[in-house]
Amino acid sequence: MRDPAPWQKKYGMMLGYACLFGFMMQYLFVGYAPGISVLLSVAGFYGLYFYAIKGRLGGFEPWEGQSKAGWLMLVPVALIALTYALFANSFFHALNVLALPILIVMQTIVLSRNSKHAWYHATFLQDMARHVFGRPFGYVSVPLEMIRAWLPARGSAENSHWGKIGKIGAGLLLASPILFVIIGLLASADRIFLSWLAEIPHWLDGGNMVEGILRTVLALCISVYTFCYMWGLLFPNVMEAAAPPSEVDQERLAASGKIQFDPVTAGTLLVCVNVVYVLFAIIQFSYLFGAADGMLPSGVAYAEYARRGFAELVAVALINVFLLFPGLHWIRQSGQAGEITRKANLTMLVACTIVMLASAYSRLSLYEEAYGFTQTRLLVHGFMIFLAIMCVIALFRIWVERISLSKAYITTGILAYLVMNYINMDERIAVNNMDRYERTGIIDLDYLSRLSTDVVPTLREMQTRHANMTEIQSAIDHVKANDSHSSWPSWNLSSYLARR
Repeated sequence: MRDPAPWQKKYGMMLGYACLFGFMMQYLFVGYAPGISVLLSVAGFYGLYFYAIKGRLGGFEPWEGQSKAGWLMLVPVALIALTYALFANSFFHALNVLALPILIVMQTIVLSRNSKHAWYHATFLQDMARHVFGRPFGYVSVPLEMIRAWLPARGSAENSHWGKIGKIGAGLLLASPILFVIIGLLASADRIFLSWLAEIPHWLDGGNMVEGILRTVLALCISVYTFCYMWGLLFPNVMEAAAPPSEVDQERLAASGKIQFDPVTAGTLLVCVNVVYVLFAIIQFSYLFGAADGMLPSGVAYAEYARRGFAELVAVALINVFLLFPGLHWIRQSGQAGEITRKANLTMLVACTIVMLASAYSRLSLYEEAYGFTQTRLLVHGFMIFLAIMCVIALFRIWVERISLSKAYITTGILAYLVMNYINMDERIAVNNMDRYERTGIIDLDYLSRLSTDVVPTLREMQTRHANMTEIQSAIDHVKANDSHSSWPSWNLSSYLARR
């Protein structure tokens, strides 16, 4: 048989590495909570990825001059994977199950230039879906064909491959009785070896055997899918990885088929909306910012005022953010005066949105002062800050048209998501509630005991300050009892520090 060419050997090694990756994944995650295993699996994936694309980076076929964005996306991927080894927040652990694969798919597609669309355009989502759900399943036959090609062809000669396999089988058959005697002697000489042998019947009683089969099937599925995903990046069905059109060309193509509203109609709509928003902003400045001094509306209790309104205000702010896109792109230009009017209306819309966010933020702060800090409330706080930053970006975009709003929003979204992962939310909740206890003497230890081990250092600090509060130790014990990061694949720094 002719020796395979170097490129054939590389793809064979790719399949072998994909199999190692699949078995590593099932070992690290089946039966274990995510921890340092996530960082190891991401490192393993990128080891396979960079081996697969080796030789194409920098100047091969359509991959010449990869975008810097492809390399920069490695940073959020690494940081999100690292959170599993640092923190124990179950909410972000669950959320990152979606965020991490999405970023990995984005990064691998951008770096390998397998999309004709810019990564910040909505059409890029189509390419992501095609690479994740389409191409890998279309290439399932590739690894099967490779394995079939490796198998020896049947032959009648004594020295053929199948003849050699038969001889190997005969040798194993003759060795069986000898192995039986040797294993028996070794088992009687070493108790540990004997204990290992004693476990073999349990593997065959059904439970472990079925689990082993399922693990093997899962590992093979992961291996085949990963290999086919890499193959789809290397060999797309159509050469859509060719040099993507410039941003100007894309915007021109998009503009040819988009909706164009009459500027007078759109201006009337924006003016009506802004009139309502300006009146609302005046009311907010009159009442909201004096609410802490008792200047509440007549007939409204403090708790009701704090509880009601902030969710609705956030919803309206979201609507306003979405109104910006048609306001920026779907209104037909009508001369300098019309453009200035349009931009002034959009600026007023954004300014009123910022006032609404400030009002909602203040209301939620009042609620937290009265009822304490929780994960949901801090998440809403962070989301409102994120919306405010988006509004500031929109203000620049209204008057500086060369700014790409989608690129700025996606980049800001990724950065904001990383910040929320790394502020250690459970610890922040514990610190804020401890500060609130110092002011009011009220704290919900039952809620804190249901959070992750990230709260343990703060609870220990509070225990040092208030040694008479025996409930704190009970809360710490409850947190540690619910910790699922005891095995090494699930290791993370937070659980390690809590157990010390």
